[in-house]
Amino acid sequence: MRLSRYFLPILKENPREAEIVSHRLMLRAGMIRQQGQGSFSWLPLGKRVLDKVCRIIREEQNRAGALEILMPTIQSAELWRESGRYEDYGKEMLRIKDRQDRDMLYGPTNEEMVTEIFRSYVKSYKDLPLNLYHIQWKFRDEVRPRFGVMRSREFLMKDAYSFDLDYEGAKAAYNRMFVSYLRTFTRMGLQAIPMRADTGPIGGDLSHEFIILADTGESQVFCHRDYLSLAVPGADTDFSNDAEIGGIVTTWTTPYAATDEMHDEAAWEKVPASDRVSARGIEVGHIFHFGDKYSKPMGAKVTGPDGKDHFVSGGSYGIGPSRLVAAIIEASHDDNGIIWPEAVAPFDVGLINMKAGDAECDRVCGELNAAFAAAGKEVLYDDTDQRPGGKFATADLIGLPWQVIVGPRGVAAGEVEIKNRRTGERETLQIGDVKKRFGAAA
Repeated sequence: MRLSRYFLPILKENPREAEIVSHRLMLRAGMIRQQGQGSFSWLPLGKRVLDKVCRIIREEQNRAGALEILMPTIQSAELWRESGRYEDYGKEMLRIKDRQDRDMLYGPTNEEMVTEIFRSYVKSYKDLPLNLYHIQWKFRDEVRPRFGVMRSREFLMKDAYSFDLDYEGAKAAYNRMFVSYLRTFTRMGLQAIPMRADTGPIGGDLSHEFIILADTGESQVFCHRDYLSLAVPGADTDFSNDAEIGGIVTTWTTPYAATDEMHDEAAWEKVPASDRVSARGIEVGHIFHFGDKYSKPMGAKVTGPDGKDHFVSGGSYGIGPSRLVAAIIEASHDDNGIIWPEAVAPFDVGLINMKAGDAECDRVCGELNAAFAAAGKEVLYDDTDQRPGGKFATADLIGLPWQVIVGPRGVAAGEVEIKNRRTGERETLQIGDVKKRFGAAA
């Protein structure tokens, strides 16, 4: 993609309304545009990152056995009245009426709707376990939306819902999602710590928040230092082996870890002082087991192996992809801008032509651009007539993992410079070696 043809509205000055780093950098890097209070448009650069975050989430949900569906954003209030949550949810729910004067709402979550889908089709324990998920926009009318997409009113959510015959099956489903979340966040370059958490308006008696440590975190969290070095399950993890998955969860829940709401000072005092980590944290995922909280009032039951009807035991599992983009920036940036982990970077390589219009620089850039593309690399080619300092500032701000810098002096010697955005290390290589470095034919 040529930068001269790309829509990248860079801001040179820090926006006054941005209170935290991610909000400031997302606005400056032309990733988002605020449209209203807590409402944002995702511009091309931001949308590319959001799509990559969603792709990783999908791959790990699918790996764990969940099945993707897509449910509407607008829901009938009648479903929520069945579950008893319509009046209880609070002012965060946006309540509306359609032209037939029926009570509707913009969904803040989907437990009721997915339970209605389940009860319409699943009648036997033989069709269990079942886990359905979707990635859909949600709306919660926050009293004070702030911090950009970190706490917005409209946000993208991956929400999964499991259905099992009994608690034992539901706990196994919960564990699969627990391990899936560990893998998901690690693949995005994040170190997420599962912490016992309050269930809130979702309900239930078992809940974990996945927290990344960051100075700009919204809440205080407490954990054992062991969490900073625990090995995350690999791609060969067998999600069909309940014992293996349960063992991983035991390993990841044995050391002390709790959010402020669930903090137990007596238990905390038993952790050696040298092993205590007390820090600010950002929630990037939340999982719940809630049993028959929704299946019982909504009549979602199946015939068990004993021939009797059983209300299914359920759980829900949320990740906010739009929030995650901001969390990644909070965890990975410097004074010059964003530093994207390679798995979620909008482009793999920033190709910088230091003298656009120079025949040899143009030739070498065209050659490298084609070679990188043939090797499967996504390239943002800066072919603009901006001054070199501006090109470097833009490249650092948008945070692409690698910069390949082509200038007249280097081209004359058959060389180009490469820069690693994370480390800042620079290296001068022969043109053919640069191609090899990025997996292209020399």
